[in-house]
Amino acid sequence: MSFLEYTQKATPTGLRKVIHLNWALILLIGAVACIGFLILYSVAGGSMRPWSALQMQRFALGLVAMLIVAFIPIWFWRNLSAVAYGLSLLLLLFVELFGSVGMGAQRWIDLGFMRLQPSEMTKITIVMILAAYYDWLDLRKVSHPAYVAIPVAIILVPAMLTFMQPDLGTAGLLMMGGAAMMFLAGVHWAYFAAVIGAAAGAVTAVIASRGTEWQLLQDYQYRRIDTFLDPASDPLGAGYHITQSQIALGSGGWTGRGYMQGTQSSLNFLPEKHTDFIFTTLAEEFGFVGGVSLLVLYLLILLFCIATALRTKDRFASLVSLGVAVTFFLYFAINMAMVMGLVPVVGVPLPLVSYGGSAMLVLMAAFGLVQSAHIHRPR
Repeated sequence: MSFLEYTQKATPTGLRKVIHLNWALILLIGAVACIGFLILYSVAGGSMRPWSALQMQRFALGLVAMLIVAFIPIWFWRNLSAVAYGLSLLLLLFVELFGSVGMGAQRWIDLGFMRLQPSEMTKITIVMILAAYYDWLDLRKVSHPAYVAIPVAIILVPAMLTFMQPDLGTAGLLMMGGAAMMFLAGVHWAYFAAVIGAAAGAVTAVIASRGTEWQLLQDYQYRRIDTFLDPASDPLGAGYHITQSQIALGSGGWTGRGYMQGTQSSLNFLPEKHTDFIFTTLAEEFGFVGGVSLLVLYLLILLFCIATALRTKDRFASLVSLGVAVTFFLYFAINMAMVMGLVPVVGVPLPLVSYGGSAMLVLMAAFGLVQSAHIHRPR
């Protein structure tokens, strides 16, 4: 089948695109977003302002963006992937030179109506460019050293720019998401074993550099490591966040204290209760049952993304769908592990629930790519 015949067969028109949408995925995304609206309403003390109403507007905008991306054929996004990646690099450079500063970091571009965080956009553009690269590359060359070096460079350049902001958490997500794409594309396991060994050496170097002239991390990042290892060592200082988070998680019990009855959030003991630590508010008010229910919704979204990847015969569409699934998984897995004290606090939002514009819009556009792969696959 020629490329033209393929695209004609794989591209439905008009009402058929609406019919072919994965409506179950849309309903699941909407259900998770509604949970976010309810929790943001609760942490604001029973008010739509300042968080819930604005989050609803952003979700509506994200839903429109998802549909626009979904209705455009997937081959168009493959052809645009290099442009999208290049734009994300330019925005990261712009942030480095002229970005807005907040909480000691320079990560945002102030657009007036919202602050854009280019590193969030980069999480998806890396998925796109790597999927396009491995779609172009002969399968027999996937593990050749020369062809492994190219995607490594594609990953490391934005990761280093993000690390300089400084944003260690997002830089780590970029590298993990990129590595997952390489693994899914079929790169030999020996490369990953070598990286794990190098990572162990890097951790040793980071620890050894503390307090020296060549210190590799910022002081606050070392404090996060100390807090992770022993939160009780400074419960009112560096360990305050995780200590209050664990108190909130434990006080929720099996079924929670009840909606808007959480003491940690309502009395402002819980820090960043509307962003990074919003899961602890959910767990305190709805308990273990509420937390597991949200996790089930997340896993169902993952399954639909993976199902789309398995059902399409287009390599780019399959890799993009899997890449979006991996990125989404890293979002919620690291956030939940972070607030439970299982990994260091690195400032990763809870997808579709935490307050924030950049993460919401980028993630919705990413789901649009999955929908595009689903709509335009040959039937």
